[in-house]
Amino acid sequence: MESITIKVDDRLLKEINNCTKLEYSTKTEFIRAAIRDKIKTLNKEKAMTDLLKQFGKSKSKTTNTEERKIREKVGKEFAKKFGIDLK
Repeated sequence: MESITIKVDDRLLKEINNCTKLEYSTKTEFIRAAIRDKIKTLNKEKAMTDLLKQFGKSKSKTTNTEERKIREKVGKEFAKKFGIDLK
């Protein structure tokens, strides 16, 4: 394992120390976890960007009410198709 050195200001160090006391046994453990979380977040953001490039973004905005009406309409169509009485 390779070592790295970082410098942080006093305020950030205080926050790291407070977080370390709550859940981690050492600052190193806390910083490793923080780096892993950041890498996960960046990977998710990249995956979403790639996905949007693949499928595109919606050009129109729909309200929650419009989405609910569409879901109800589709649900009724499927129920009718499969002989389900929704009443």
